[in-house]
Amino acid sequence: MKKILYMLTLSIFIFSCEDVVEVTVPNAPPRLVIEASLNWFDGTSGENQTIKLTQSAPFFNNQVSPATGATVTVSNESNIVFSFVDNNLDGNYECTNFAPNLNETYTLNIIYNNETYVGSETMTSVTPIDFIEQKNDGGFSGEAIEIKAYYTDPAEEENYYFFEFKEEHETNPFLNVYDDEFINGNQIFAFYSNEDTAPGHELIIKNYGVSEQFYDFMFLLLQQSDSAGGGPFEVQPATVRGNCINVTNPDHFPFGYFRASQATEFIYIIE
Repeated sequence: MKKILYMLTLSIFIFSCEDVVEVTVPNAPPRLVIEASLNWFDGTSGENQTIKLTQSAPFFNNQVSPATGATVTVSNESNIVFSFVDNNLDGNYECTNFAPNLNETYTLNIIYNNETYVGSETMTSVTPIDFIEQKNDGGFSGEAIEIKAYYTDPAEEENYYFFEFKEEHETNPFLNVYDDEFINGNQIFAFYSNEDTAPGHELIIKNYGVSEQFYDFMFLLLQQSDSAGGGPFEVQPATVRGNCINVTNPDHFPFGYFRASQATEFIYIIE
């Protein structure tokens, strides 16, 4: 009986000492978020392109507001201007007559809330995927399915790659970037593994040719978004700045990136 009373008293003491810790997260004014990826896939004209504009939101806000009412254009080296229009007022600005050319530099111009944002990027070529290799006894358990997408890096030049793997049941794609610092001119692979992968799943593999600047940007971004990151009381990572600047108010810089890539797509059925 004394033992029961002791445990009960201890439990009451423990629970009575619990305090609710409220974390105050400062809410900064919203910034423009630019998702401008001009992708020219093999076998397409590349005429249809979309640039998505949204506004940044507070940390605990699950809703993202579109940035509507902007004027969005992209111009090439010949000063030909391509207009992107938000016909549905949802922040998706569409162009149906874009003209992609490899190694040509394009300039993005956005006017939003009386501020002008500018970014430039060169359309970079891509290396096609040679073949896919599947391994069914990978990982520490020896039971994981591993996918390798092989491609041959061109010799005598610097190349940077942005890979996107997406299975039919996944909401978000798996992303990674690669360079050719140690494999220049050789055949190499991009790697994918997912614990939910199963035979019969459709896996869409996209490879984009990207600039060194985008490689650096995405490399840092992927490092900071790693699932092994710290908790809410850890030091928060620094903001990763893209290649777009606010020429009206430099301190009110946007988030996101403007990219122009030749791209290739490979659809693989998991065996």
